[in-house]
Amino acid sequence: MGRLFLRVLSPGPLTTVQDLGRYGYLKFGLPPSGCADEFAFRAGNVLVGNSPGCAGLEMTILGGKFEFLCDSVFALTGADMEPKINGAPCPMWRSLKAREGDILQLSYAKKGCRGYFLVSGGIDVPIVLKSRSTYLACGLGGFEGRALKAGDALERGEGEAHPGRLIPQKFIPDYPSSLALKVVMGPQEDHFTEEGRAAFLSQPYTVSPQSNRMGYRLSGKAIETLKRGIISDTVPLGAIQVTGEEQPIVLLWDRQTTGGYPKIATVIAADLWKIGQVKPGEVIAFRKVSLEDARSLFRSFCHFLISLEGLIK
Repeated sequence: MGRLFLRVLSPGPLTTVQDLGRYGYLKFGLPPSGCADEFAFRAGNVLVGNSPGCAGLEMTILGGKFEFLCDSVFALTGADMEPKINGAPCPMWRSLKAREGDILQLSYAKKGCRGYFLVSGGIDVPIVLKSRSTYLACGLGGFEGRALKAGDALERGEGEAHPGRLIPQKFIPDYPSSLALKVVMGPQEDHFTEEGRAAFLSQPYTVSPQSNRMGYRLSGKAIETLKRGIISDTVPLGAIQVTGEEQPIVLLWDRQTTGGYPKIATVIAADLWKIGQVKPGEVIAFRKVSLEDARSLFRSFCHFLISLEGLIK
């Protein structure tokens, strides 16, 4: 059993328990879920002395208000939600010690979309299919399979606390409001006209308010299509479908596992964490890279994640 450590006073619009994801169940129609910004999530866990996959909170656009029920070491990473402890500003991207009775308040994200709260020992909720991540569509995992609400009380595990650790400033992402994502073209690139492919790679697209953890709907210049439908096939993380309205959707952590819209491209694995920090109304552009470059960039990204422990002071 864990130890009660946090009471939710106000949860914000969407705060869920996440970890690195629930893998191995796509054949049963179950997506991985998990944190949107893997870099920020892993960094927070390393700061507080956890293994990278310990569960934490993911807050979307607007943070919550929380009361500490016991002394705890925690870290805040990801979007800058202007955190305060007992009304006084507190730093992000470093491990901090909270005392019993302290109040943590987070506001609207100044930059970025998703903020992360990690605590030493990790958030202790039941493991469901090898993960603590929340999958909202079927009420699976996390805290009772749902987003947090006022009055919820969370437990944490026991861990070796490391207060006072920080991420050097040069490694902290800026989260710009205009983002270029690298993509590998295909698998149905031939379903689009030359003009459609050119528009996709040269024009910016705006993130729609209808975007969520399942997928980011984008609006911009039409991507002219030769064949509007396909026999449903597998939808990988980061796949970019083009709808009947000739607009792109980037399919993400809570996506369906198969789909019948043609896929013009797929966001490379090394860039997926970036899209999780784009808010509705902000802009995304796409840049084509080769499969070889995508693999090289992914290897570099993995090496960077593994080396986080040595980068933190």
